[in-house]
Amino acid sequence: MRTLKYLLALLLIISCAIACKNEASKIEESTSESWKLEFKKKLSEYGHRNWILIVDKAFPLQNSTGIVTIDTHQDLLKVLDYTLSQIDSSSHVKPLIYTDKELNYISKEQVENIGDYRAALLKSIGKYQPQSMLHDSVFVNIDKASKLFKVLVLKTDEVIPYSSVFIQLDCKYWTTEKENNLRTNMRFHP
Repeated sequence: MRTLKYLLALLLIISCAIACKNEASKIEESTSESWKLEFKKKLSEYGHRNWILIVDKAFPLQNSTGIVTIDTHQDLLKVLDYTLSQIDSSSHVKPLIYTDKELNYISKEQVENIGDYRAALLKSIGKYQPQSMLHDSVFVNIDKASKLFKVLVLKTDEVIPYSSVFIQLDCKYWTTEKENNLRTNMRFHP
């Protein structure tokens, strides 16, 4: 009888533990999905000259009203791939991609899996012809942009230094060439 009580108590504890774990997974899942909903809303509002930053865990919270930060609690490359797929499927914007120049100089002795990260990053952004800039230059550009335009920071759980990716949104349906032609026509036909 005593063994049966212990067995029932043990089954009750196990059932509660499984239920709690399942509930925790649902909360984590809904949190991981909630950033996507917020991002989609922002993307539909954002346009030419807005920025989207997909940043590592140590990226500082900015003291600017033009910068909105969402903590995704996700892997940087997953957030990047999702972000780019949403931008690509939009009708109004395309990405201009920048990475930290310092990322190219990190050695395997400093960060063991840096080669794997750089290869995976290139696979994600290679087709966009990314440019690199010094990390401090990023802050200068973002500071300027945030005074006039909104900047969305998607913070990730990545702990590789200089792994952040910076996306300046550009107009998808109006090219630089079209703009130059328009300005030339305006000059010659006032």
